[in-house]
Amino acid sequence: MDERFIPECYRNPVIILGCGNILFGDDGFGPSVVEYILKNYIIPENVSVIDAGTSVREILFNIVLNERRPEKIIIIDAVDTGRQPGEIFELSIDELPDNKIDDFSFHQFPTSNLLKELQQFCNVEVIIVAAQVKNIPEEICPGLSEQLIDAIPGTCGIILKKITNLDYSQDKSIRLK
Repeated sequence: MDERFIPECYRNPVIILGCGNILFGDDGFGPSVVEYILKNYIIPENVSVIDAGTSVREILFNIVLNERRPEKIIIIDAVDTGRQPGEIFELSIDELPDNKIDDFSFHQFPTSNLLKELQQFCNVEVIIVAAQVKNIPEEICPGLSEQLIDAIPGTCGIILKKITNLDYSQDKSIRLK
């Protein structure tokens, strides 16, 4: 694909994608984490922080087609794995819950095959940082549960450590605004 048609932010070495639908309760966790990072931290120019909302498939598809790909993609999303609400954990691509792999309703979470292709054939490190939901309503009901609101700063710490491989409080390129 001609690079002129790929946004520059998709070509940075590190891309952070906050996934989810802010209109459906805890499903808006990924975009909320991205909003918090953008409001509270100064991020290096070579790191893209993107509210992917429900469009992450399209973003990842463009990345796969691009000749210049990131080294690392960090995906932030809310999942239901039966843990304690607000618990933050990493998932491998193979550990994605069945309802997330091909979910076309709220999340538009990328298929496991696309993520595997990025990781195995494109040499992109894929990290999935997930939060255990308390509730994802059946009808429109914006707003995160208290547990997920409380989990946002800790999630940011995990993510910032992943992009610097250091404790973010000691990295001068990433700091509070």
